[in-house]
Amino acid sequence: MEENGGSAAEGESAVQDTAARRALFSYLTAEAADDYMAVMRLFSETLLADLSAAEVAMQLVERGRELDADTVETRCRQLVIWGNLVPSVRETRVRTVAAYHRSRSRYQVSKLGGRLHREAEEIMRATEGAREVARELLARVAETLRLILLQVSYRERPIDSELLAGQVTGVFNDHRLFHESVTDFYAYLSGVLTRYDLAGEEYAQFKNLLLDYVDLIGADVSRNAPEILGQLKTLLAPSLIDTLLENLPEPPATGDALIVVERLPGRTREEWEQLAAWYGASSVRSGPEQLRVAARQALGQLIANAKRMLAASGTGVSRRADLLKLAGWFHGADSETAHLLFDAAFGAYPARHLLLGPEEQDLRAGPSTSWWVAAPVDVPVSLRERGDRTVRGRASRVPDTKEQTDLLMNAARERAQAREAAAAELLAAGSLHRSRLSRAARDLLLELLPPVLSATAGGEAEADHHASDLRLALRGVPARGQLTVINGDDGTLTVDGLLLSVVPLAGPGRARTAASA
Repeated sequence: MEENGGSAAEGESAVQDTAARRALFSYLTAEAADDYMAVMRLFSETLLADLSAAEVAMQLVERGRELDADTVETRCRQLVIWGNLVPSVRETRVRTVAAYHRSRSRYQVSKLGGRLHREAEEIMRATEGAREVARELLARVAETLRLILLQVSYRERPIDSELLAGQVTGVFNDHRLFHESVTDFYAYLSGVLTRYDLAGEEYAQFKNLLLDYVDLIGADVSRNAPEILGQLKTLLAPSLIDTLLENLPEPPATGDALIVVERLPGRTREEWEQLAAWYGASSVRSGPEQLRVAARQALGQLIANAKRMLAASGTGVSRRADLLKLAGWFHGADSETAHLLFDAAFGAYPARHLLLGPEEQDLRAGPSTSWWVAAPVDVPVSLRERGDRTVRGRASRVPDTKEQTDLLMNAARERAQAREAAAAELLAAGSLHRSRLSRAARDLLLELLPPVLSATAGGEAEADHHASDLRLALRGVPARGQLTVINGDDGTLTVDGLLLSVVPLAGPGRARTAASA
């Protein structure tokens, strides 16, 4: 009996807590939502803002929104009830009784209220167009995971807890930003592809965006996801994951079990297992596989729209041009003409039946019979749903996209081979001073050079930048007064104060990386 009573109490507490969290959203859809938004914006823009109703009203007037102090007081008290604001406990020094009454009620933004309002402001600032996908973060996730493995794998040197914590937080933040941006991008694709009015120049632009950008996203995911998955599986070995979690800094001690500290991501084994599952470490469908399925669906819908526009049966489904022309007529018409135009366009006339002779099924439907009670007229499905009068026969064959797929695969293979050839040329050169490189090798060198320059800036220690997919490392050794001169067919590259060389990528830990140098 006690156990059942305890479970019921816990369930009731959970329901109440959920209701309190839902109440935080109330000000966004309340009748005076604009007033509440303006008040919350004031409290959220400044850290630990402590304001009275009179001060809030004064600052709102400065921003062009006039609200008297009594109205602001009412709004603030309502926000306290919803949980977005909390009463301030700061004592106020005043000189008059009137000033005391004006400042006795002061407010601060609550933790969840401030977080919710920042999210709401971000959504309101967002555009309706496509969101750029942060695909470059996948390579950074792979590199950061490699650095974490280096730290927890070698017991001979002490682990820098602060550096390790920053790397762990960086992995989860980078993955979250990539996941959110790619989710928003595919949600935008889905919204556009379901439009029946997509045609003409807009369709051509969207087609180019879909074919080019989706291919880039898929290539980055295919290149980096297997490496990330392998690193996460290695890290989830009991000895390594325990070492990682044990060396992360502890949260600040509160001294009270009633105070719960919300920790940053990556501080539990479950979070690492969930991250690995997204990249394919579990039996459920992985994130990369979901992206590939979404890309195939988007391409299929794009082809379906192209077939609709190229159909030989007149306008097909899309009535975009007709609706735009009708909208132009409405825009230029006066009120009386607009009413007549609406009646003519949408058939908004009084119900009248015309008897067409003996073929009428029910001769009792006369001119005074309402459409509501009269027998419906059968309209062919093709005409009713697609506006198409063409007699339909056997479905056409599904187009074979194998040739296009082969072209894309061959192009990707040629790019990878050219990149490997440039890497082989760099490895053959070894020391780059006074070497002669092709344009492709020089471009690859310029791609690898910035991390080395950043790592050696202002220091004397050498640094390496690893290119795991090319199995090489670019090494930079600071040397004041010395140059690295690289000749090429289209010019000479000179690097001042740094001796550059390319070495084969050895086992983990043989060379210091640019990020850890």
